[in-house]
Amino acid sequence: MASKTTNPFMFLQQVRSETAKVTWPSRRETLISTLMVLVFAAVAMVFFFAADQLMAFAVEQILVIGR
Repeated sequence: MASKTTNPFMFLQQVRSETAKVTWPSRRETLISTLMVLVFAAVAMVFFFAADQLMAFAVEQILVIGR
């Protein structure tokens, strides 16, 4: 298999060219996306905390019955 080497200067030109094609989000879009992630993370945290507490309670009740 042949190895193709690229000139570092040429590589940087290609990277710059590809970066110019990227559509970057606006500040508002970034803020809204960040807030959505934080809200959904908080909702997931509450859900998993409640599920954990419910399962712990159920296991505790099962173990009490066994005594």
